Amino acid sequence: MSTAPPEVAPTTGSSEAPSRGVSPGIALAVLAGAQLMIVLDATIVNIALPDIRRALGFSEASLTWVMNAYTLTFGGLLLLGGRLGDLLGRRRMFISGLLVFTIASLLGGFAQNEATLLAARALQGVGGAFTAPAVLSLITTTFKEGAERNKALGVYAAVSGMGAAVGLLAGGFLTEYANWRWVMFVNVPIGVGLALTIPKVFPADKVVDSGRGLGRFDIPGAITSTVGVSALVYGFIRAAEESWTDSVTLTAFAMAVVFIGAFVTIELRTRQPLLPLRMFANSTRTGGYLVMMLSGAGMMATFFFLTLFMQNPDLMDLSPVLAGTAYLPLTAGIITSAQMTSRLITTRGPRPFLIAGPLVAGAGLLWLSFLETDSNYWSGILPGVVLMGLGMGAVFVSIMSTATAGIAAEDSGIGSAVLNVTQQIGGTIGLAVLATISTSAAKSAFDDEVAKVGEPTSAVIAHASASGWTTAILAASIMVFASSLIAFALVRIRKEDVRVDPSAVTH
Repeated sequence: MSTAPPEVAPTTGSSEAPSRGVSPGIALAVLAGAQLMIVLDATIVNIALPDIRRALGFSEASLTWVMNAYTLTFGGLLLLGGRLGDLLGRRRMFISGLLVFTIASLLGGFAQNEATLLAARALQGVGGAFTAPAVLSLITTTFKEGAERNKALGVYAAVSGMGAAVGLLAGGFLTEYANWRWVMFVNVPIGVGLALTIPKVFPADKVVDSGRGLGRFDIPGAITSTVGVSALVYGFIRAAEESWTDSVTLTAFAMAVVFIGAFVTIELRTRQPLLPLRMFANSTRTGGYLVMMLSGAGMMATFFFLTLFMQNPDLMDLSPVLAGTAYLPLTAGIITSAQMTSRLITTRGPRPFLIAGPLVAGAGLLWLSFLETDSNYWSGILPGVVLMGLGMGAVFVSIMSTATAGIAAEDSGIGSAVLNVTQQIGGTIGLAVLATISTSAAKSAFDDEVAKVGEPTSAVIAHASASGWTTAILAASIMVFASSLIAFALVRIRKEDVRVDPSAVTH
C-alpha cells in the first residue's frame, strides 16, 4: 500500500483520541449543535411551504424543489465532503461547511424569487455535505473508543434522530408566529456562533506531509461519484414527480449506473481512492449501512405522510404548530432510548439493539398504518410515534457504534460520509418509492368510493388520501422490519469491540 495522504492527526487508529484542552462536554455540545442544524434543515422548511408558495409565486410542481434542491446537493456531495475532511483537515472542513451553510441560509431568507431561493437551498446542501461528515469523524477522533465515545454517539444519535421532528416543530412556530423567512434566518446566529467557537474547542488540524500533497487526490473518483449519486437521487425525485417510465427519469437512472460503475472501477484501480472499498469488506459495517438506509427511508417518508394526514382539513385539521408539537413524544422517545442504549451497549454490544430497534420502530409504523378518517391523536397517532421514537433511538446509537468501530483514523471522514450518504439516499429513495405506492393506493380507493357514492365528495377525497398515506406507511414498516433481518444476518460485532476503556471514562 502507498503511504498515507496528507492527514489529520492522529493516524494511529480510531481507538485513540487527541489531547484536549477543553471540556469534552463543550466539544460534544458544539458537534451536537452543528448536527442538529444540518439535520433539522431537511424538514424545517416543510411546514413553511404553503407560505413560501404564496410569497414567491411557486407553482405546485416547482415547490417540491425547495426540498429537492437541498437533498440533491447534500446527497451528491457527501462522499467528496468526507474525503476532503480526511485530506484537508476535519476542523477546517467543519468551519468551511458551516460558513457556506450560514451564508446560504442568509441568502435564502432574503430571497425575492424562485431562482434565488432554490440556489440558496442548493448551496445549503453543499455546506451540509461538507459539515456532516466532519461532525461524525470528529466524534470518532475526539472521544476514545469505549464508554466515552458511546456516550458521545448516544448524544449524536439522539440529535440525528430527533432533528427531523424538531425541524417540523420549529418550522411550525416560526411560520405561524413570525414569518416563513425565519426558517432560513434561524440558522445564521447558530452557524456564526459555532464557527467562532470551533477553533477554541478543537485543536488545529495537523497535516502530515507525505510528499505528495493533493497531487494524487482522486479527482476522477470525485467527479464520477458526485455525478452518479446526484443522478441517482434526481432519478428518484423525478420518478415521484412524474413516473418511473418518464424519459428523463430513465435517463437519470442510466447516468447513475454508468457513473457509479465507472466510480467503482476507478476506486479499484487508484492508489489513493476517494472511497476505500475495503470498508465494505466488513459485513458488520456493510450491514450497518444497509440498516441505516432502510430505517432512514421508513422514518423520513413517514414524517412526510403523517404530517399531511394531520394537517389535512378533512381529517385532523391541525395547525402548523400543533402538527409540529404532535411529534414531541417521538423526540422524547428517541432521546430516552438513545441514552439508555449508549449506556447498555458497552456491556451487551450493539447487535441486540440493532435487531430489536427496527422491530419496535416497525411496530410503531404498523400501528400508524391503521389510521382512519375519524382517528384521533391520542389513540391513533401517539402510541405509534412513541414506539417509533423508542425504536429509532436504539437503531441510531447501535448503527453509529457498528459503523464507526475499528475504522482507522485516515478513513474516519469517508466512513462518516458513507453513513450519512446511506441515510440521505435512503430517505430520498424511500420517499420516492412510497410516494408512488401512496398515489396508486389513493387512486384505487378514490375509484372504489366514487363507484359506491356516484360523485367525488370531499369525504371521498379525504378517504382516498388517507388510504394512500396509510398504505405508504404500511410499506415503510415493511422496510424497517426488513432492516432487522439484515442486522440479524450480517452484523457480527461483539460487545468486546465497544468495551469500556477505564482511562476513557472522564465524564
